[in-house]
Amino acid sequence: MNTIPPLETLALRASQRIGSPLSLALHTIFFVGIFSLKLFGFSLDQILLILTTIVSLEAIYLAIFIQMTVNQHSRQIEEVSEDVGELGENIEGISEDVDHLHENIEEIGEDVEEMSKDIDTIQEDVKEISEDVEEISEDVEELSEEIEQDDREDAAEQLESLKHIDRIENSLQALLLEIQTMKHDHTDRKE
Repeated sequence: MNTIPPLETLALRASQRIGSPLSLALHTIFFVGIFSLKLFGFSLDQILLILTTIVSLEAIYLAIFIQMTVNQHSRQIEEVSEDVGELGENIEGISEDVDHLHENIEEIGEDVEEMSKDIDTIQEDVKEISEDVEEISEDVEELSEEIEQDDREDAAEQLESLKHIDRIENSLQALLLEIQTMKHDHTDRKE
């Protein structure tokens, strides 16, 4: 802020003091004193001439002081007006920023809503996949049991087949022995 020149400071102080109760009391005492000059032998014309001159000079100085005060206040009002204008621009900028923020918040809200829907869809998919995995697990368990059962049955069949083959083999060996024995007997008879 600008510094006030000393003469203007004097004018501001004088205009403040002139409008005070003390100033009213001093003026009243002064006017009583001027009119009491009649008691000291001054004529009324001389008293009025002195009073008119002093009051005129005082009025001139008061008018100058008041005008300086008005000029000072006008400059202050102009500075305040500029500050208010800047504040208005700042408020307008802030208002625009708030509007942009509001738009961004709405967009974020929409994005959150979409993400929420996507999360719900993903949760449903995960639930379905979990159910599918459970079903596949049950199927694998059943297949495992069936394979074990089939393996046991196959093993039993193979064991049975092996026993059967062993019996056949034993029977064949017994037959071969019998044939050899018969062949031997037959050869012995021929001789």
